[in-house]
Amino acid sequence: MKAKAIFAALVVSLAAAAVCLADDVFTGTWKLNEAKSKLSAGMNKNTTATYEVSGDSVKVTLDGVGADGKATHDEWTGKYDGKDYPVTGNPMTDTRAYKKIDDHTLEATGKKNGKVVLTAKITVSADGKTRTVAVTQTAADGKKSTGTAVYEKQ
Repeated sequence: MKAKAIFAALVVSLAAAAVCLADDVFTGTWKLNEAKSKLSAGMNKNTTATYEVSGDSVKVTLDGVGADGKATHDEWTGKYDGKDYPVTGNPMTDTRAYKKIDDHTLEATGKKNGKVVLTAKITVSADGKTRTVAVTQTAADGKKSTGTAVYEKQ
């Protein structure tokens, strides 16, 4: 009997976790609104960001244009727990960590060889239609850039 109760509690917990992730305001595809954004010269420009639930984690896919004008594509899968998880396809960072501050705010930190090269605050509006990213990045040559990118939910 205890085994059935434990199993039932486990199923309910997993279902609740899935619902929480599915209802996350970050989930979905976001397209850059260049007219509302202010990005410094030399910064990467992520034109599309997609957040999707992947099991008990989140997968973030970023597509855009690098400082060199070439197309970029990177992927990250992890949790909003502030821990570093690997990034693939991004020459600027090899790990990224997301930390959930509240239901509408994330902080992100990107590292290259263990050194922080990118910090960002990601905020989704109360109505869930706009995502704003305030970012600071340090290029390989040591130059710092800051910018604000505004995205619209698709």
